[in-house]
Amino acid sequence: MANEEDNNGGNVGLQNLSDGSAKSPDLAPREDGQVRSAQELEPVFDVPVRVQAVLGKSTLEVSQLLKLAPGAVIELDRKVGEAIDIYVNNRLVARGEVVLVEDHLGVTMTEIIKLDGGVN
Repeated sequence: MANEEDNNGGNVGLQNLSDGSAKSPDLAPREDGQVRSAQELEPVFDVPVRVQAVLGKSTLEVSQLLKLAPGAVIELDRKVGEAIDIYVNNRLVARGEVVLVEDHLGVTMTEIIKLDGGVN
């Protein structure tokens, strides 16, 4: 596991597309029908983005929040086994499931959210 983390900068399960070791995935075709590749995006590979995997949400009053102690349980708006939301820069981009990778938690994407708000 340590070698996998070292090779991926500590990011378990991420594939490094910029080193040329793997075939780049195809992206959506251009309007003229030609298929784009991830190599065209190489200039933005180093741009940091914020990724959030949201298990659920809850609303509390400040008085309730102040009463919380270690071991307290906060009920979320999701049921066990229900898909979690994956946000990139505060924009919903996918839904997925929590997985265990050795001793780390991870998320596997089960559906991608289209830009128009639909689901693939």
